[in-house]
Amino acid sequence: MSDGEDVDEIVSELFAVIESRKAELPEDSYTASLFTHEKGENAVLEKLGEETTELVLAAKDDDDDELTHEAADIVYHLLVLLSMKDLDLADLRAELRERR
Repeated sequence: MSDGEDVDEIVSELFAVIESRKAELPEDSYTASLFTHEKGENAVLEKLGEETTELVLAAKDDDDDELTHEAADIVYHLLVLLSMKDLDLADLRAELRERR
């Protein structure tokens, strides 16, 4: 990230957008649709499973561009799931900090 942004900044900004979409539920937002989908949490869990499979296949095929793309999809859907469960980045950071 040559422009000076670090991963934490980007993830924090993305999580803030997710939280905003959750609160405001704009009709034209994919993120908001995940919070209002009739399957609710199951829809996000299905997306995480799908994206994880795609990540594994990209890794197996040594496709770095696709691997990066799928990793970003997983991070995004994971953040949506955390928000659905009323968890936040502080919870995730605390767990990761304990593991290091």
